[in-house]
Amino acid sequence: MATRHFQPTHYFTTIGSHEPVLRIADGDTVVTTTVDARGADSSGSVITARGNPMTGPFYVEGAEPGDTLAVTLDKLRPNRLRGWTRKMVASNVVDPEYVRHLPWPVDDSQALATWEVDNAAGTATLVEPSDTKVGRLTLPLAPMVGCFGVAPAGGEAISTATSGPHGGNMDYRGFREGVTVYFPVAMPGALFHIGDGHALQGDGEIVGTGIEISFEVQFTVRVRKGKAIGWPRGEDADYIFTCGNARPLDQCVQHATTEMIRWLESDYGLDPVGAQILMGQTVEYDLGNIYDPAYTMVCKMPKRVLR
Repeated sequence: MATRHFQPTHYFTTIGSHEPVLRIADGDTVVTTTVDARGADSSGSVITARGNPMTGPFYVEGAEPGDTLAVTLDKLRPNRLRGWTRKMVASNVVDPEYVRHLPWPVDDSQALATWEVDNAAGTATLVEPSDTKVGRLTLPLAPMVGCFGVAPAGGEAISTATSGPHGGNMDYRGFREGVTVYFPVAMPGALFHIGDGHALQGDGEIVGTGIEISFEVQFTVRVRKGKAIGWPRGEDADYIFTCGNARPLDQCVQHATTEMIRWLESDYGLDPVGAQILMGQTVEYDLGNIYDPAYTMVCKMPKRVLR
């Protein structure tokens, strides 16, 4: 087990079987950086194409199809002073007759709001626009990863605009520091990608962004041999959770719920009836992304009821 420091020189806007940038071992920790969704680095300079550019992929020795890759998000920190968001909610989250009342920007240059990010104070403050009734709005930071995952099967490369069983652009605010996320390995080495840091984001990413910003990241990988899963899973101190990525919304609910039933049966030893009785009265759901081509629904079970 080693700590590996990596400085990216190029990025990908698909998650797939790209040439790995670094080979790491089971148990290794990686310290690296990411650019923001428009390709800007810690200085604010645009150094690569926009579209959730990914750092990686990282080849994990010993990871093979049919295994699970566990990734613990040890550290997620914004590394510059300004971030940005869009100003208007997505048209698909309001009533159709209300769409014409949305504050459509004249052009792309008018579409963004600017935020001042203060790591020391743990806050994000709205700087521009300055003429709204929310004023100089200040909110607590809650850094999270918007897009990350492993290479899909068959050499496929999937746009970082969307998500699937491999992970991808799930934009779930629960992917924060200290969480462990599990991905189904479909290609040798897993080929782990990470990017799209948000200093803060509400459920659903309903404006199409969080507070987009470049990050310093640290993560640790472990390989669970012979442990096959169907969809991304995760856990923190209080919950285990499963992610379904699809559209329409009921389909991603189905994926997440089915994956949770399988997890409770395989790892917690519950029988089908017992698992489903328990879920029926204790399950919780969080909305991940409802902006992108595939929506994300998260099915959560409190660890207190599983003890």
